[in-house]
Amino acid sequence: MNRIVRENYPAAKLPEELRPSSDPDARVMVTVETQETTTELPRERRVTLDDIWARRQPPFRTKEEIDAQVRADREAWDG
Repeated sequence: MNRIVRENYPAAKLPEELRPSSDPDARVMVTVETQETTTELPRERRVTLDDIWARRQPPFRTKEEIDAQVRADREAWDG
């Protein structure tokens, strides 16, 4: 967690809604901290590799079928 502390800071430099009093000469200590946030999805919303494979749409081609298609395409180009 990141934390910034400024002691003896002029209250007049703070936004009005953060000023502790209406005294323009007041001095304050300001502490700013970053909030811990998580970017991970909940376990029930995570997609696994098995989920991705299960969602594939047929037709599934074998290596041999793909190789045959590539050969046929090359032969057509060489014409």
